[in-house]
Amino acid sequence: MRVSTYPPPSTEGADPMGKPRLSHWIRRVRPDDDLVVSALYREYHRPLLAFVARLTGGDRQWAEDVVQETMIRAWRSAERLDPASVSLMPWLATVARRIVIDDRRRRDARPRESSDGPLERVPMPDEVDGMLHQVVVSDALRALSPAHREILNETILRDRSVNDAAQALGIPVGTVKSRVYYAVRALRVALEERGVTA
Repeated sequence: MRVSTYPPPSTEGADPMGKPRLSHWIRRVRPDDDLVVSALYREYHRPLLAFVARLTGGDRQWAEDVVQETMIRAWRSAERLDPASVSLMPWLATVARRIVIDDRRRRDARPRESSDGPLERVPMPDEVDGMLHQVVVSDALRALSPAHREILNETILRDRSVNDAAQALGIPVGTVKSRVYYAVRALRVALEERGVTA
């Protein structure tokens, strides 16, 4: 039988079951190597997620985001991690707790977002309503006498005072006041006939 000439694998960086510890990976690989991230996830994902879920009040999505951010920070800081430590969980838990605190501060610093639910039920006037209103008003104005249309045009549409309208039309101020009064009454009746109520 042939005996291997290779030296037996070192158990220096292995746990009792023979699997390499994370500290072994941190010492042996470059800090930017994917093996560090894989080892971090294998060893700490579940316990860290359980810890963070308690910090986030059971919000699973938020907890997953915090764990991922924690792992990214661990990966970026791999060269500063202490490979001699028995567990990186205290360091990861501290980082995760700080991330949760920062997230809460950010959420509290900006106003709460509201959903679109109630806004979806608010009736929004569209351009069609405005156009229909204009058609109805125009039709009601055409039903008035020429004198009433003329006085409303001068006082309301052109926004002239009673004195200015009297001067523009060449009639006395008292006649302008009287025509405005009767023209508005006639317009109200014409609009009510067309289904418009005040």
